[in-house]
Amino acid sequence: MSLTLYYHPLASYCHKVLVALYEHDIAFEPRTIDLGAEADRAELGALWPFCKFPLLRDHERQRTVPESSIIIEYLDPFAAARPPLIPRDANDALQVRLWDRIMDSYVHEPMQDIVLDHLRGTQGDVSGLRATIQTAYGLIDTQVATRSWAAGDTFSMADCAAAPALFYAHTLAPLPAELVHLRAYFDRLMDRPSVQRVLAEAKPYFPMYPFYSAIPARFL
Repeated sequence: MSLTLYYHPLASYCHKVLVALYEHDIAFEPRTIDLGAEADRAELGALWPFCKFPLLRDHERQRTVPESSIIIEYLDPFAAARPPLIPRDANDALQVRLWDRIMDSYVHEPMQDIVLDHLRGTQGDVSGLRATIQTAYGLIDTQVATRSWAAGDTFSMADCAAAPALFYAHTLAPLPAELVHLRAYFDRLMDRPSVQRVLAEAKPYFPMYPFYSAIPARFL
């Protein structure tokens, strides 16, 4: 098989790439990496010195592709028969990249920082991180009030980013009831077959997540 994805089924940025792979129906070899295992870290580190996943290895082209957004851009030409996740129109593509960055920078990253703070037991002040997520919630609510998906009426890389970001952020900062457009968008994401497949594969690992008790019952 030409493509190998180095990942972990619980990791949120890995979910982002998995959604793209399943949207495109691209065959790949999954290689689960346990960062706590020395051999796994060595294997991953030999390909990417920062030892971070997701990481894609294209054996046919002898290329190693890091970073979730870059992996999705790399994969788009593999599925020419399916709608692209990055539009071919330059202006539309710019909007997708913008909302991809908003989802990653203002929902995904602060969510991960809160989780890491909990895992480290540092009990730091995470109020600023929570405030960032709440600001992002409001921005997304306005954005999806007049469109089906994050950057328009077509599912895109921005929605691949939004699905895991909002899924995990919701366990830390529940989506406000008054943000009806955000909540409807979240439901559309969670109903997407590619997202449902990713969450089903992650389900056996959910007990490892420190905020497992906050995962909505419908996902367990």
